[in-house]
Amino acid sequence: MTITTGDRLPEATFSRIGESGPEQVELSSLTKGRKVVIFAVPGAFTPTCHSAHVPSFIRTKDDFAAKGVDEIICLSVNDPFVLKAWGADTGATDAGITMLADGTGAFTKEIGMDFDAPPVGLMGRSKRYAMLVEDGTVTILQAEESPGVCEVSGGEALLASM
Repeated sequence: MTITTGDRLPEATFSRIGESGPEQVELSSLTKGRKVVIFAVPGAFTPTCHSAHVPSFIRTKDDFAAKGVDEIICLSVNDPFVLKAWGADTGATDAGITMLADGTGAFTKEIGMDFDAPPVGLMGRSKRYAMLVEDGTVTILQAEESPGVCEVSGGEALLASM
């Protein structure tokens, strides 16, 4: 089943690189009592993710904050070392975007947002989407029909829906 507006997010554990190395982060600790944007990408350093999706949230970060968003999270089925490098390369980390790895893809599968694209070597990856989550409940969900475009899931599009 694919997650939809009004659904509560399932329990999930992500990873990131902290000051002392790899660390685990519980999704509930990021969303409880908070307004959070989560956007997911098929892969770090892939063309649309790198040149369009992440930059759209860097550009709109202050506008989201003005609307009461506490945190913007970029989620990818990659390892946390790749996401750390990608966050540094794109400027997302410096902009305050939280880069989290769904390393096994368990969360992505559980919410029904996984896909495979064997011709380009992407297996068990996340569809491209953006959601607004308030206290663990999805209030807005905007998913792309194709992983190669960033139209409804970009920062400006999600902001316009709020």
